[in-house]
Amino acid sequence: MDEMIRIPTVIYRGGTSKAVFLKENDLPGDAKIRDKVICAIFGSPDKRQIDGLGGADPLTSKLAIIGPPSRPDADVDYTFGQVSIDSTVILYGAVCGNVSAAVGPYAIDEGYVRPTEPETKVRIHCTNNGRIIEATVPVIGNRVRVHGDFAIDGVPGTGARIELNWSDMVGANTGRLLPTGNAQDILDVEGVGKVTMSIVDVANPGIFIRASDVGLKGTESPEEIDANQELLRKSDAITRVVMDRIKNIALLTYVAPPADYVKYGTGETLKADQVDLLVRMIFMGKLHKTFAASMINCCGTAAMVPGTLVNEVASPGLTERGMVRMGHPSGSAELEGVEIRETPAGIEVKKIIVYRTARRLMEGYSFVKKEVF
Repeated sequence: MDEMIRIPTVIYRGGTSKAVFLKENDLPGDAKIRDKVICAIFGSPDKRQIDGLGGADPLTSKLAIIGPPSRPDADVDYTFGQVSIDSTVILYGAVCGNVSAAVGPYAIDEGYVRPTEPETKVRIHCTNNGRIIEATVPVIGNRVRVHGDFAIDGVPGTGARIELNWSDMVGANTGRLLPTGNAQDILDVEGVGKVTMSIVDVANPGIFIRASDVGLKGTESPEEIDANQELLRKSDAITRVVMDRIKNIALLTYVAPPADYVKYGTGETLKADQVDLLVRMIFMGKLHKTFAASMINCCGTAAMVPGTLVNEVASPGLTERGMVRMGHPSGSAELEGVEIRETPAGIEVKKIIVYRTARRLMEGYSFVKKEVF
């Protein structure tokens, strides 16, 4: 008797992340059993995820569940899950912008969307927050184009450029660009004290704090911040207070004015004049080695909103240029084509464009013991 059940599986790199892609119809309908099966596929809980496909790192322990569209203005449904490495928890409350870059290519290559050359638009319904991401995917010979000259810091080599328009993601989780109605807030955090911050909601709510307010320069490496247990404790405490305030998951980023620093993993120096601000994002208790694409959107938009801390530390003239360059540990990330204006009703964001690359790495089957079902 066969002791295992096989599940069609594809692994993609999307931006600076890697994810296991599964079809909704191939998973159990019961949510508890489904999550048990997913954790078995990833090899969680285990810090090495040795008995599964997870990469033992928050950036590679990611999930995309794809299904037919549940709303008429979309081509495909996309549910993102952050799979815990050392527990059986799967977080569905946020969206991963990097993994989102692979959803369009997956939808085309799996037949959800008919390809047209040279580019195919894919409207992705993100079920995590009910909003739409519009992807423009390069196509050649009725297949997704892979080769190209577009490079992303944190990813070796180059690839075909995928355009993602995130404008529908403004206020996706809280209903407003500025969830509290303020460009800056001062919150009292137990064990930390009063903390000045800007809370902004684009794709995922972001918490932005001056690096200097917690003793950082904004140029620190992953090793430096990961070794600073007191900073990580404070970061967790701040994040919990904000999440309780806005009733949503939120991601914390420390921001600082431009400065020279050494890029993680390469030893190259990034010059201050190559970026508009520095970002250091805390993700699952560690420093994010690059910068989450959802936060590229959120932070880049925040940099153009008058009065936010991000706007205050960033280079001037960003609104006129419509582009923001953010210096993260591994290099820089750009948000382009941003169209934002002040109206009597508040800030209006018409367009938010981020560029990524993606590549199909593996397709086949995951094998899960029958007893898990």
